[in-house]
Amino acid sequence: MTTHKASCQCGALVAEAVEAPDFVVACNCVACQKRTGSPFGAAAYFGKTVFNVTGEPKTWSRRAESGRKLENHFCETCGSTLYWTLEMRPDHVGVPIGNFDSDSPTPIRAIWMQEKHDWVSFPEDWPTYEKGSPS
Repeated sequence: MTTHKASCQCGALVAEAVEAPDFVVACNCVACQKRTGSPFGAAAYFGKTVFNVTGEPKTWSRRAESGRKLENHFCETCGSTLYWTLEMRPDHVGVPIGNFDSDSPTPIRAIWMQEKHDWVSFPEDWPTYEKGSPS
């Protein structure tokens, strides 16, 4: 059984998934840029049924461009976003790959290319999407 373990900076929040992620993406949307403080966010998406969190996260919600809700779950102490949930994908949670305590999964596609910084590039064999991932 594969176990993926992720944590916030201070270790107060820990997430574990007991299966491989369903998909891994690099997202160039402005919201991910602001959430991470970097030119894009990279995340692994796991099914909720294989995902468990230890600790008490705080939650902040916003509406995506589509009007659907997105909830960021973060550590009250260090401020790290440990995971998020999306109304668009109700059976999944997204985990920033930088939070993994072991080898992180590798993205397989890039999304929100219309908001990508000009100097950012991705492997030529990756599928890319001007907006979000296909459903």
